[in-house]
Amino acid sequence: MNTAEMNTQLVLLLKKWDPFKVGPNHYDTEIADVIQATHSTEDSKHLAGAIQHIYEFSFEEFIPFIHCEVIAEKLLHIKNQASCSL
Repeated sequence: MNTAEMNTQLVLLLKKWDPFKVGPNHYDTEIADVIQATHSTEDSKHLAGAIQHIYEFSFEEFIPFIHCEVIAEKLLHIKNQASCSL
């Protein structure tokens, strides 16, 4: 899987997540920021904190850390699968 395919999978996962139930097309800025953060770390707790901050900053609503950690682990799994096949 190349980087473009990986990014597409990351976007699809984040759109499906929809933490505030506002529809998958309301998170473009947050998704871009989360993908950048995903490329910058291998640590799920660090990524979860970044996700929590990104969404809370945009929506002024709190997401429990455990929810962010679950999605962070899934994002890193996709990233690691892609890097194994490159």
